[in-house]
Amino acid sequence: MRVVLQRVSEASVTVDGNITGAIKQGLLVLFCAEHNDNDDEAAYFARKISKMRIFTDDDGKMNRSVLDVSGSVLAVSQFTLAANWKKGNRPGFSGAAAPAEGGRLYEFFCSALKSEGLTVEKGVFGAHMDVRLLNDGPVTVVMDSKDSA
Repeated sequence: MRVVLQRVSEASVTVDGNITGAIKQGLLVLFCAEHNDNDDEAAYFARKISKMRIFTDDDGKMNRSVLDVSGSVLAVSQFTLAANWKKGNRPGFSGAAAPAEGGRLYEFFCSALKSEGLTVEKGVFGAHMDVRLLNDGPVTVVMDSKDSA
């Protein structure tokens, strides 16, 4: 599983000219399920994201979570995070989960974020999406389930 978190002042996603999700302060979360990912990993990522202290406190230190600042999450599926770019000049995406499983895990992940107490807006799995964001910082965190502790 791969996730990219971006701290944002605002973000939105549009499909076919219609806004499907929009937030003010919070996190844009780009989500990619890979082969052999499971519900436990998705739930773990949701817990970590809800508690990750990447928002500033009154002293300007990153000590607050998205929950602490009453922020929201815009979750967007992005299978291209599974890109294998080392061989040749066109990336391969065979590491991404099959669409049915990827979609199921994306929906499970979004539900897990909600169960952590977060307000969650979403893109549309498998659709061509236009994503707009205003980075705050910028602060970007890349999470990969293959990373060791």
